[in-house]
Parts: sequence; C-alpha cells; structure tokens
Amino acid sequence: MTTIAFIGLGNMGAPMAKNLLKAGCKVQVFDLVEEAMLELESYGAIVTKSVNDAVKQANAVVTMLPAGEHVRAVYLGDHSGGPGLLELVEPGTLLIDSSTIDPESARIVAKHADDKGFEFVDAPVSGGVAGAAAGTLTFIVGGNDRAFDRAEQVLKHMGKNIFHAGKAGDGQMGKICNNLMLGILMSGTCEALNLGIDNGLDPKVLSSIMLQSSGRNWALELYNPCPGVMENAPASNHYQPGFMSKLMLKDLGLGLDSASKSQSSVPMGALARNLYAFHNAAGNEELDFSSLFEFYQKNSGG
Repeated sequence: MTTIAFIGLGNMGAPMAKNLLKAGCKVQVFDLVEEAMLELESYGAIVTKSVNDAVKQANAVVTMLPAGEHVRAVYLGDHSGGPGLLELVEPGTLLIDSSTIDPESARIVAKHADDKGFEFVDAPVSGGVAGAAAGTLTFIVGGNDRAFDRAEQVLKHMGKNIFHAGKAGDGQMGKICNNLMLGILMSGTCEALNLGIDNGLDPKVLSSIMLQSSGRNWALELYNPCPGVMENAPASNHYQPGFMSKLMLKDLGLGLDSASKSQSSVPMGALARNLYAFHNAAGNEELDFSSLFEFYQKNSGG
C-alpha cells in the first residue's frame, strides 16, 4: 500500500485527500486546523500532530498550501529554525506541491530538493472544489521526466487530466496563465450578463443564447455567475463554496508579477486584477470568485 503524507486540508486539499483514501492509499494528514484533520479521520485518514509525524514512512508527500512563503517554510524550514520537509523525509520520498504559488518559489524548492537527492514537482490544479471532490482535477506539472512519471501515479487518483508543462516552475507558470484567462473571462461574463439584465433580458435566456454563440465560455458552460441560472453553481448557493475571491486576486497578482519580470503586456489581466481588488475591499474575500457578478449589479442600474 502506498503511504502518502498530505499537508494542507483546505477547501481543495481535503477532498483531494479523500480521493487518495478512496483509491486505497494510506494517508497521513496534517493541518493547523484540527477540525479539518478530524473530518478526514472519519474517512480513514491517520491524523498526526506535526509535519514531522505526517511524513514518517511516507512514499510520497503532497502539499496544498496558501502561498509561496508557506511552501518555502514547509519544505526548507521556518524563520524560527524549525526543520523543513527536506530534512525530515526518508530517502526516495517523492515530493509533490499542488499549491498555486510564484514560479520562483517552486524553482527554489526544486533546486534544494535536487541537491538533497529528492524528486520534486510543482503540480498546481485547475477544476475548483467540485473537481477536487469528483476527482476530475487538471494537474499542471513542472519537473523532470522521472519525477513526472512518479507523480502521475499519485495524481491520477485525484485528477482526470495530467499535463507535463516542462521543467520545475513551469507548472506554476501554466496555472498562472490559466487563471489570468479565468479572471478575465469571468469578469467579461459578469459584465455581459448584467448588461442584458439591465436592458430587460432574462439571464437564463441570455445565457442560453451566448452558449450557442461566439461568446460561449467555461463560466457559461459550468459556472454561471448569475444566481438561479445554474442550480449547482456557487452563485445559486450564496456564492458558497468555491474558489474564493481573495485567491483569484492572489493569482491575478502572480500573473502581473510574472508579466513584469518578462515585460509582457497584460492590460486585460491588470483590469481584472483591479476589479477583484475593489470587490474584495467591499468585504467579499471569502465568497466565490463568480460573486464579481454582484459588483457589476451594485455599480449599474441592476
């Protein structure tokens, strides 16, 4: 039986760990929130008291953390002198980070892992909470060929599509590009729907029209931002649960940072980032990112 240490049991991490358990893996979990671990225990996970305990005798480690600073601290050690994963795991342990972070942090961790003889991949995900629960996530993986082949055997239990984007850090860059596009298209979808509503159109009818026309996109197909249009979308459940607006703002910020370093032009991404900044400042950080629909309603005749 494969033993996997899973660190980080948030909205995405918890259902991912559940799918590893369903696949028959032995899963040792750790999270700073005890309630999150106890929920997984009821599914068969082994609750641990520290990262050190979680990685004992593990064949692979999966981390799902908020930002680059957390990933660096967990793998390389914290500012208080506490040891990182690279000092705790046993030889031959595969290291998979599925957080969405800046590519440079992923490359730094990968370099340190390689220096110590470990195989590491950055494997951020796309597909949201629903995809995590259903085991249909898309993984965008950066790392060498051998590390990718090993990681694929673990990731297949949690995802449907697994892409090898390239070297270490390239997984993060692929995810950043995807979420830049996602923020832009969600903004545009909210804008178009509100324009129609303000001019007397039924949002269900308008959504159907655009779905069969050249405005068709992922949000209209699977994640309509207008309440009541799509029963299973977060919009129809008070924008809960989902991909929080504060995380979309973070990801758009990563896109702008990367664009600055490569001197790439991203005017649409910059505008989407500013829209989410305004939306979050109004107290919507914890709501699903499709709640930007309400930003347009409050700033129009709707």
